[in-house]
Amino acid sequence: MSRSSPDPFVASPSSPSNPVKNHSWYTYRQLQLLRQGSTASPLRIIAHVDLDAFYAQCEMVRLQTPREVPLAVRQWDSLIAINYPARSFGITRMISAKEAKKLCPDVVLQHVATFREGEGGKWAYREDAYKSINTDKVCLDPYRAESRKILKVIKEDLSRWYTDLVAGERERGSQTQLQQASVEKASVDEVFIDLSPLVYGVLLQRYPELRNESDGDDRIAPLPRPPTTALEWNQGDCLVDLDEKETEVDDPDWDDIAMLIGSEIVRSVRTAVWDSLSYTCSAGIARNKMMAKLGSSSNKPNKQTIVRNRAIQNFLGGFKFTKIRMLGGKLGDQVTALFGTEQVSGLLQVTLEQFRAKLDDDTANWLYGIIRGEDRSEVNPRTQIKSMLSAKSFRPSINSVEQAERWLRIFAADIYGRLVEDGVLEHRRRPRTAALHHRQGAQVRSRQSPIPGSTPIDETVLFELGRTLLRQVVGDGRAWPCANLSMSVGGFEDGVGNNKAIDSFLLRGGQAKSIGHVTKDRVIDDPPGMPQPSEKRRKVEEDGIRRFFNQSPGVNINHQPSEAASATPEMGLEGSSENLFLSEGGSCNPELAESPMGFYTCSRCGKSLPEGQRDEHDDWHFAKELEREERQTIMRSQQTARPSSNPGSSSARGRPGRNNRGKPEKGQTRLAFG
Repeated sequence: MSRSSPDPFVASPSSPSNPVKNHSWYTYRQLQLLRQGSTASPLRIIAHVDLDAFYAQCEMVRLQTPREVPLAVRQWDSLIAINYPARSFGITRMISAKEAKKLCPDVVLQHVATFREGEGGKWAYREDAYKSINTDKVCLDPYRAESRKILKVIKEDLSRWYTDLVAGERERGSQTQLQQASVEKASVDEVFIDLSPLVYGVLLQRYPELRNESDGDDRIAPLPRPPTTALEWNQGDCLVDLDEKETEVDDPDWDDIAMLIGSEIVRSVRTAVWDSLSYTCSAGIARNKMMAKLGSSSNKPNKQTIVRNRAIQNFLGGFKFTKIRMLGGKLGDQVTALFGTEQVSGLLQVTLEQFRAKLDDDTANWLYGIIRGEDRSEVNPRTQIKSMLSAKSFRPSINSVEQAERWLRIFAADIYGRLVEDGVLEHRRRPRTAALHHRQGAQVRSRQSPIPGSTPIDETVLFELGRTLLRQVVGDGRAWPCANLSMSVGGFEDGVGNNKAIDSFLLRGGQAKSIGHVTKDRVIDDPPGMPQPSEKRRKVEEDGIRRFFNQSPGVNINHQPSEAASATPEMGLEGSSENLFLSEGGSCNPELAESPMGFYTCSRCGKSLPEGQRDEHDDWHFAKELEREERQTIMRSQQTARPSSNPGSSSARGRPGRNNRGKPEKGQTRLAFG
């Protein structure tokens, strides 16, 4: 067998020309990186679990439809999900419900649940919904609820594996610290799982020789060779064939064994989902997210595909690179035009230098690696949604405030129901901002407002906020006819703490009291009254810090909408339209923001805020200036205590000296005071 280095970024402990037969290709250091779930470990195991025809399965479970009965989920006259028995008749999303009936007269066509105008904002399944596009609004709540149940079962089964491993280590008297698997909800019907920590724990239990201390430097010391026995792969698994230069022999390495363990865990998860909720799902198991996702889509339904490290090139060679995430749009078209092929196998003949000659260096390096199966993206365990949106496209358009307000009641009920499920009544999570989005022809207008922290959220509060924002839009004129109307909430905060932020010590009376409703994690880096980004987005983005300090007052929102903004929110896709009109952080798109009547624009930062928050916002600026002055005083005292022999030169850590007036460090900006 010819085994190349398992990772292009990690040196192999031996080479084919000088093999070390008694040792593995992998090192103790790489084994420890597996325990940590590091993206740098070539032993890393990632799974992608994808529910099969999810919306269709939801309806099959609800209606207790036999698995062999053809069923499709319809939205008006379009099909948004088709189960596999129906697909065998040639029914696809590209045809209408009427055409589906012609292909298969016995197909069950189940319309999605809907809200109905004038019926109190309660969703229901209605036999005549497909005829009522003018009075009904699609509701995806049943599918979201099932998605949450499935995610809970997945986490419970993974926790069982973790608990058993910890108990085993305790019985052994081991001090080894194990970690739980990370789970990322990628959409309503798919999750990524970083199985690396669990796989590490199973490896230690099954192969005690891995516990032995390494001789010498553990960064390069090779692991002992695993048993030279052919691995017994489950017959139901789809095992991708090895690359042409590789052969199946009885000498697996630890990456193969880790992949086998990962497949056992995923099979356990899929079985738990079926036994608990009667849903089938497909899965891909590989060394990174990209390969796992491609694997899960390769053999459907109800199968799992294993892409071993030595099979990556053979697996990828059969794909069009436009099927790879981020290569399906303009970049994919550009690469196809430049190199005359859509196949991964065709691009493998292109050298890195040739890529760099026609693309910028970053894109060239990324493309060169991605077609070779390299992906260092992490599994992000943050699965909570960042925004909620309820929308309706009108055919024909609506022409009065009364009609719009009837839909606002439905939007408010829709959003409130989802907030209740998200924990708003238990004070687990709460949105800070509400926004209204209005489209007339090609013009989109948006208004947003903070949700008062002292007011419990209910349908009435959301409706009144929406109605106030609607009046602001109508007050500008040219509001009718309206082709699309939507309402959203965002800027979620987690939990409600008793500790008050520093702002409360600088505010007056009722303002200080209202601060108690702000999350305990709030810091004064964000102005009061503004939408709060998620913790991981506190980075300087291309338009982030500049947008904060340089936003022009009175932004005009009467512009041509983007492709996303002009899309129909209720298009038939197996996913959520919640993020339409919204930025990733959950607040309204800054390009759509405008200072409506009753708002003022801060002269210091350019933010548009309600008049009632002027004093609070000014106090925030005062607090920030005090904070900066204190930080500068501390920095000057530290410089005095540790004088540099060459002021202005680089420090011992390689960073510019404090007296250097050049480019600020990453994440900083130079502000002028006085």
